[in-house]
Amino acid sequence: MNLLENDITDTIFLGSLIPQKAPFVMVDTLNFFSEKKIVSGLTISAENILTKDNYFCEPGLIENMAQTIALHTGYKYFLEQKPAPTGYIGAIKKAEIFRLPHVSEVLQTSVEILHDIMGVTLIEAKVESAGKIIAQSEMKTALAQ
Repeated sequence: MNLLENDITDTIFLGSLIPQKAPFVMVDTLNFFSEKKIVSGLTISAENILTKDNYFCEPGLIENMAQTIALHTGYKYFLEQKPAPTGYIGAIKKAEIFRLPHVSEVLQTSVEILHDIMGVTLIEAKVESAGKIIAQSEMKTALAQ
């Protein structure tokens, strides 16, 4: 069940939910939120620090997936009226990038939480553009103590 009534596009609010700050923010929309899933959006811009030759590069796609996980944690803590902790990528498993998106493409990144035990979270992520998967991975993240 989606706990959002509408997409959240307020970049200042979204920025308050993740530890990354401009120019290194790789999410600009919160589309869906539930206890075990989140969907974020990102419109690729030429000004993005991870855009090169009009394409969003591989590290950008990985960072987009990681920031989507951070957005889930940040929004969950916001709903609980607590400050969000900082998290780190602990491991990346099976990262696959099928193609690089170009400037002006809109990405939709889905993260499913498989396990969340004592601050360590195992997730599956997929990045889509125009309804087609362009990247996917499994990641493990850990919250800072």
